[in-house]
Amino acid sequence: MRILIVKLSAIGDVVQCLAALNALRTAWPDARITWAVGDAAAEVLRGNPLIDRLLVFPRSRWSGLLLRPGTWPGLFRETHDFFSALRADSYDIALDFQGLLKSGLLIGMCRARRKIGFAGQREGSSLFLNERLPPFDRDEHAVLRYLRLVRHLGVDVDEPAFPLWTGDKAHAEVRNILADLGIASKSIMVLTPGTRWKTKMWTCEGFARVADECRARWGLTPVVVGAPGDRPLARAIQSMARLPVMDLTGRTSLRTLAALYGRSKLVVSTDTGPMHIAAACDVPVVALFGPTAPWRTGPFGDIHRVVRLGLECSPCFMRNCPDPRCMTGITPERVLHEVERCLRSAGFE
Repeated sequence: MRILIVKLSAIGDVVQCLAALNALRTAWPDARITWAVGDAAAEVLRGNPLIDRLLVFPRSRWSGLLLRPGTWPGLFRETHDFFSALRADSYDIALDFQGLLKSGLLIGMCRARRKIGFAGQREGSSLFLNERLPPFDRDEHAVLRYLRLVRHLGVDVDEPAFPLWTGDKAHAEVRNILADLGIASKSIMVLTPGTRWKTKMWTCEGFARVADECRARWGLTPVVVGAPGDRPLARAIQSMARLPVMDLTGRTSLRTLAALYGRSKLVVSTDTGPMHIAAACDVPVVALFGPTAPWRTGPFGDIHRVVRLGLECSPCFMRNCPDPRCMTGITPERVLHEVERCLRSAGFE
């Protein structure tokens, strides 16, 4: 059995699709599984023992080269090599988990007997399929939607699992980082304040208050994580907090971040890709939602909690808003209430 998974982006979506990978590998332990993924999310999958071959689709790089005529010969070679690798295998099954034109093109160009996805997908991607499931409910959780494609193949899935591979090196890096900060215990909590959408942002004052209370009430050491561009957020949280807050922004790769989440007692996060990495690590997540729908893309699993005001205008899915009350109106008390519930459920008093 040869299987091609096409799920290119984004980080959170790729993490949630791991449940489908796990189900396929469980059903066909001897199958050869190839995954086509975008370059931004490739690190999440690289080295995963459940994947036999990883095809990295560097769309952002190619887009940049396309604007520079002098690079076109190299661009041609890269695209030729990628599509040659895509067509090197003849697949029994190709699954389009993305449902966009870019994934449809890969499905269309690959050599597969069954090309499976949902009908009615965006950008005409369904045209490249030869086996179409009925259009899905937009309010269905992404994990359940992905698993419907797997169940279409006759695979039973009792309990979704998310096999996120980190490796020994990432765990060693985390131990060294925490040692450098003087954190010897595992009693850490992670704050993930950054997100690409301004409307998904919570207040730095709120994160600072949560950090103070978690340190004072439960003895947890708050650690802020994020990309290098999130350092101003971390500094603002540190300046507003009464008690020490550790800053690890820009110091963790996605794999190291997963290892750090795995050592933590709790994660408080905005709606962002790393939130799903934390959930995949089976760590309780308190997720803050405003313009987006947690029933579609919230952290999957009963151990997590969602804080949401539920305003009439939410979810609006807007990236910009002159008055993002759905997020700024969330109080630290509401977040701390869910933090306490998570810690009690985990047996941490």
